[in-house]
Amino acid sequence: MEKLPPRLRALAELVPPGASLADIGTDHGYLPLALLAEGRITRAVGCDIGAGPLAAAAAHAKAAGLEDRLQLRQCDGLEAVSPGEVDAVAIAGMGGETIAGILRRAPWLLAAGCLLLLQPMSKQALLRRWLQANGWRITAERPVREGETFYTVLAAAPGEMPPLSPGEAEAGARRLLEGQPFLRAYLDGICRRLGSALEGMARAARPPEHAGELAAAYQELLEWKMEV
Repeated sequence: MEKLPPRLRALAELVPPGASLADIGTDHGYLPLALLAEGRITRAVGCDIGAGPLAAAAAHAKAAGLEDRLQLRQCDGLEAVSPGEVDAVAIAGMGGETIAGILRRAPWLLAAGCLLLLQPMSKQALLRRWLQANGWRITAERPVREGETFYTVLAAAPGEMPPLSPGEAEAGARRLLEGQPFLRAYLDGICRRLGSALEGMARAARPPEHAGELAAAYQELLEWKMEV
């Protein structure tokens, strides 16, 4: 079985033992198969919009002797997962806006008390703000280094989230990130990204409406980085 890359390993470590997991955008099924093989979970549903990745996942499950514990379904998002069928949902390797859209189309997740395990590839601030506005509380944040790139892994459960500052929307809640490995380098990477975006906005004839909030986030994260 393939070894999980660091960003998926970090996500796997947030899955509660004994959970029933739905892996959305499962691709070749590496995440649920690793969790099943380790005995961390007993059953899983793997969903993907593509038939090809699901065929590969089925082959990997059969090779590992886990085909009876991983159900594979071709669908968009959570469309083929029923309320009450799982208690944890993993969505990794998609943009924050796409992840928010998948969650928006499955409002039963909140009522069912599901745990969300998310790894957004972009627009992390949009996703954090969406979670906050829609009844979710981020309970864990992990900056993960994979090669030269940093990724964000987070867990969210139903509940009220403390207000997020502009910098926390971009990087994650400070109370959850304190003491995390690579924190200074992680914050430095976000500062470089925001600085580059602000330089582009400064050259624009009409800066976008969110330029002020982005500038506030940039300054906040510069100061936070110096304290780490």
